[in-house]
Amino acid sequence: MGSRFCFYVRAMGQNFIADRVNQTLLFPPSLHDWLPEGHLARFLLDVVSALDLSAIYKSYRDKDGRGQAAYAPEMMVRLLLYGYARGVYSSRKIQTRTFEDVAFRYLSGDQHPDHAWRIQAGAIR
Repeated sequence: MGSRFCFYVRAMGQNFIADRVNQTLLFPPSLHDWLPEGHLARFLLDVVSALDLSAIYKSYRDKDGRGQAAYAPEMMVRLLLYGYARGVYSSRKIQTRTFEDVAFRYLSGDQHPDHAWRIQAGAIR
């Protein structure tokens, strides 16, 4: 069976591959390995990196710098675009998806912006 090790459990005349949900990983997983090539999230990563987001950065520079650190604008744009492409418009649902959906987690770099970021982002014009 290739390089994989499969452990079988015999129960009541049935063969099952062992359930190893509590298995510890030897290396931290790479989010890049969890999405197939050609996935929309990979495409959006490239598109957003090519966008001119200087107006967003300028709006942050114009502020006094007090308060909590902001999330990277590239990440926030990626999440918004991917959310809209998938029919997820609510900032609370986008936040939840960064925990539960591999593509959202990939685009957020395994960060989980609070739902209130959308209110703050809407104030930037």
